[in-house]
Amino acid sequence: MLEIIYEDAQYVAINKPNGLLVHRTRIAEEKKEFALQLLRDQLGYRLHAVHRLDRGTSGVLLFAKTPEATAPLVKAFSLQQPDKIYFAIVRGYAPEAGTINNPIRPDKDHQHKEAQDAITHFTRLATVELPIPVGPYQTARYSLLKIKPETGRMHQIRKHFAHLRHYIIGDKKHGDWRHNRMFLEQLNSPFLLLHAASLKFEHPFTQEIIHIEAQLPENMRRLCQQFSWLPVLATQEALPQPIPKITK
Repeated sequence: MLEIIYEDAQYVAINKPNGLLVHRTRIAEEKKEFALQLLRDQLGYRLHAVHRLDRGTSGVLLFAKTPEATAPLVKAFSLQQPDKIYFAIVRGYAPEAGTINNPIRPDKDHQHKEAQDAITHFTRLATVELPIPVGPYQTARYSLLKIKPETGRMHQIRKHFAHLRHYIIGDKKHGDWRHNRMFLEQLNSPFLLLHAASLKFEHPFTQEIIHIEAQLPENMRRLCQQFSWLPVLATQEALPQPIPKITK
């Protein structure tokens, strides 16, 4: 059963687990489970996706209950109005803070399209050095980042940190296979370590500011505890604690 973290008369949000697609796509026809279908079956009525998360990314995923509720939020996301916060674990000691302003070219199926403007802001929250050899180095360094994308291009966060060579751990397409393998074999972590922790937007019907937060997935929380990062996370706006469901 999917974890519902927000619900009102027009919208419902879940904490999407790693590995779950938002909805059926042309390249994933063989998959039998999708967040949209599972939540529809769980609640007993039709839903509409207003934005998306990559399959490997966990965290806040919002749906609308009617087409009338869908349209204004789809427009808001297209205008980059909602405020989104992600947490990620990346290779190396990232800069303390920065902005990545690097256009993103569409994936191979849309190579004829022009590169799109893409901006990502980030802050380094913590670092760790592990006594585990990876590649030519005898130790391995990692950073915990708080990420605020200004734009919402496909795979933007993953591509931007690959551009900096601070690859997100567990990213099989844009990451570093040596660090992915070390996390899998030494730390029992097979997942993409990118979590959509917070979503803030103006409710189109009530004009309230809605702030939805999602608990870290178990695997990422375990690693943060192992690296002594939980106290740092607890000071952030997007907290890794459970958020009570808001009912109708």
